[in-house]
Amino acid sequence: MSEASLRHLIVFKKEKNFATLRLKIKIMSTQIIQISNLNFQYGNQVVLKDFDWEISSQECWMLGGLSGSGKTTLAKIISGEIKNFEGKVEVNFDETSKLAKKVLYVSNWFQFSNLEGDRNFYYQQRYNQFAKNDTLTVFAELNHFGNEENLDFKLLESYLKPFGFENFKNQQLIELSSGEHKKLQLLKALWLKPQVLIIDQPYTGLDVKSRQFLNQAFDDLIQENVTLILINNDDEFPESVQYFVEIENGKLVHQNSPKDFSKGEERTPKSLPFFLQNNNGNRRENLIKLEKINISYGEKQVLKNIDWEVNSGEQWLLQGHNGSGKSTLLSLLNGDHPQAYANEIYLFGRKRGSGESIWDIKEKIGMISPELHWYFDMNANVGQTIASGFFDSMSLYQKLSFDQQQQLEQLLYFFDLKEDKNKKLNTLPLGKQRLALLARTLIKKPKLLILDEPCQGMDNEQTQYFNQVIDDLASQGQSLIYVGYFESQLPKKLSHKLVLENGTTKIKIKIKESVL
Repeated sequence: MSEASLRHLIVFKKEKNFATLRLKIKIMSTQIIQISNLNFQYGNQVVLKDFDWEISSQECWMLGGLSGSGKTTLAKIISGEIKNFEGKVEVNFDETSKLAKKVLYVSNWFQFSNLEGDRNFYYQQRYNQFAKNDTLTVFAELNHFGNEENLDFKLLESYLKPFGFENFKNQQLIELSSGEHKKLQLLKALWLKPQVLIIDQPYTGLDVKSRQFLNQAFDDLIQENVTLILINNDDEFPESVQYFVEIENGKLVHQNSPKDFSKGEERTPKSLPFFLQNNNGNRRENLIKLEKINISYGEKQVLKNIDWEVNSGEQWLLQGHNGSGKSTLLSLLNGDHPQAYANEIYLFGRKRGSGESIWDIKEKIGMISPELHWYFDMNANVGQTIASGFFDSMSLYQKLSFDQQQQLEQLLYFFDLKEDKNKKLNTLPLGKQRLALLARTLIKKPKLLILDEPCQGMDNEQTQYFNQVIDDLASQGQSLIYVGYFESQLPKKLSHKLVLENGTTKIKIKIKESVL
């Protein structure tokens, strides 16, 4: 046996306050991925330069680092989605393995089509009973995937219940929230068990329990000889991760732990734009009042007897596991859900359905969510994206007044987006896209901000900066509802908390005194 065929890995693992030395010896390990002299660029922007990487079978890598450094591009090259590169990318499958001879890339976004193969959906369609039924159900999507890959459906059953997905079989794809879409992608990957599995932001939108199950599933995959690459800036990762790497100046750099990954430049604190200061004055008013809210889809009841009030100057944290009803509740507030008319809902002092239009409601609300991001016009440039918030449109179709133009310029400066003003949204890293969409929600100075998992896809520094902006707004009296799972990734100035469980109110408390 050659020396190169022996690979020794020593992993130190802490268990119950004592250190355990674990020695793994992998014999006759082969290089399943070989990358050498890889070069790739978008226009004049060099992403990968003379890039080299060798990965052996049954290894688990975590690829982190700065947003926009080329991680997703690299994943798409390895999986074959991007072909116009220079250099060598070779995948050597094990012909004797029972695992699928595939490189499966699970993207951060799940793209699905309707029954005619069209992806041209609109944002409110998921709540429209008559317009949403032209997409596959979850069961049909899984059945189609299983037939394509020749998989046994019984093997999938073991993942459905611990992932909290056993009751979603009859749901339309368009009805699923961002976290539920992520689970669907992950279920396919766990079911397929490819020889190489690359997952982009595996924990996006997942609640705590689902993350724990996923980490155990990753560890199990490694034991079954799957080679795993996780593109991840999260503090959480499975025990099976052996190597931590990032892309720096187009090349691969090894690190000892995620704590050593490159950090973004620390942003110089700026005062909020003048038009956003003292946002709500000193007038206290009732913004939202819900009485005994019940929402059902066929036989499935999504919300059950929900009572909730939000007043000006309050900052609410909204939490609950995937499928608890958060997205449906927010759609009622934002005017997107047609069942609002059948319930006792008061928005900004008026009963829903008393003559107000949906645009009267949206004028007073600024919203950002993963779903809105999906449906947004990604060919719009950054300036158009932000300015579209004046008109609650998915792109800019109207000319701006002088005052509106001034507010746009103030927000571009505040969010360090002036140099990106004329760049298309789809050319920017995901973190910058989210900042542009936050600016869009603020530009009309809304009475209420609804921030549904706004930091998905951002690195730790971007998340910290984003939440500092939210805290500054809260200090000025901005009313808001913030959806987030993890205490370390939340704004500090939240005054109230509502937790949903299976469509009912589990917790409703005041965290501290509100601003007003």
